[in-house]
Amino acid sequence: MSVVVVGAGPTGLAAACALRAQGLTVRVLDKAGGPATTSRALGLQPRGGEVLGRLGALDDLPERSVGIGRVVVHVGGRRAGELRVGQPTRLVRRPGLIVSQAEVEARLRQRLRAHGVEVEWSTRVEGVEHHDGGVVLSTDTGAVDARWVVGCDGAHSSVRAAAGIGFPGVPLVEGFVLGDVRVELPLPRDAVGVWVRRAEMFSAFPLPGGVWRFMAPASGVTVEGVPQYLADAARRHAGIHVDAADRWVWTSVFRIHRRLAETYRRGRVLLAGDAAHVHSPFGGQGMNTGLGDAENLAWRLALVESGRAGDRLLDGYEVERRPVAVDVLASTSGLTGLVLGESALARVVRDRVLFPLLGLAPVQRRIWERASQLEIGYARSRFGRRPRVGDRVAEFAGHGEFRWTLVAPPGHPCAAVARDLLGDVREVHRTGGALLVRPDGHLAWRGEPGALRRDLEVMLDR
Repeated sequence: MSVVVVGAGPTGLAAACALRAQGLTVRVLDKAGGPATTSRALGLQPRGGEVLGRLGALDDLPERSVGIGRVVVHVGGRRAGELRVGQPTRLVRRPGLIVSQAEVEARLRQRLRAHGVEVEWSTRVEGVEHHDGGVVLSTDTGAVDARWVVGCDGAHSSVRAAAGIGFPGVPLVEGFVLGDVRVELPLPRDAVGVWVRRAEMFSAFPLPGGVWRFMAPASGVTVEGVPQYLADAARRHAGIHVDAADRWVWTSVFRIHRRLAETYRRGRVLLAGDAAHVHSPFGGQGMNTGLGDAENLAWRLALVESGRAGDRLLDGYEVERRPVAVDVLASTSGLTGLVLGESALARVVRDRVLFPLLGLAPVQRRIWERASQLEIGYARSRFGRRPRVGDRVAEFAGHGEFRWTLVAPPGHPCAAVARDLLGDVREVHRTGGALLVRPDGHLAWRGEPGALRRDLEVMLDR
């Protein structure tokens, strides 16, 4: 077996789909008894939609989602600002989607099934041991041999623990509750509502199927007490009536942590998604960051396992993706502190300065473009002709497949070199200089035809 992916959440399923698209054999193990039915993460940002599109798993998710056009903020019961999101900009051409994580996972499992792979449920990983040329996983159903293991098994990753990789961090919020309830509310379904009052906060998100998600910080609340607590919070902050006996679909109590793995790789064990980094859900970045990890790792691992590249190509995975996680941890932690008003001074600045600024078009555009994750790039320098190596190539990132793409005039000598070194390469014919675009939509190379072989051999560690 080439690769065993542990964890059948969005990150693990996306990694498995991407690896299969690149021709590797894959097994997917998960300790759960079956697919999740609760929504958990619910924000699919434009970049996350791109990843699913490249993997052939976007399917009908846009039609089954809720389109959010604005975030309406209230202070002390009064409307204080409105952040418009989802508007087309120079960078962002597709909307963000509010859709259940369970729906995203279902589309990825469907795609994985088309690749001939089924998730192996009720399989708990208990240990990982390296041997020459591979890894043995100890599971509660027996030993599993693999050339590589990708741990996508969440914040409490057994793969990370078995590999001895530390996961340092700090708690941000000691208590937080959420609940999904099917109810009719006098609130617009194209908007997220946020209510703050001093250090208190309550928010309401519209979900598909007439469901609403309520969230609020809380301490000492049990799962059984969540419906009553959120019903009281909805009445106190938003003036809306929800009966604690209504049809609650799911409730949860959790703490918000900020943690980052000490390394993304130990030998033949690699980490992605929440197994590598966890952060505040504020801003809706978690699922999307994991999807980005998955495809970045997959094309590298496929080249290494096929013998086309040396081990050092995998080092680029952490080099590129760790800074993304660091930035997400910092931005979501800052947003959490801002919204929750961690001090009296912070609350004054929040209520009287920052929230009113949300109505300014340049502020709205900047926040939306940053949240979209389409600004993420891996260029090593700010200077040079664009697109630079590492930049996202919008023309192919938004409408591509998970394949290498050579953009060049017909009969260009780079085509034979690219196929020789990379295998399957799609050709797009157009005049001008040659571009080689990675499967994840970022530029791998541009230059003179005679330099491609030399430059690719350096990149591939051959």
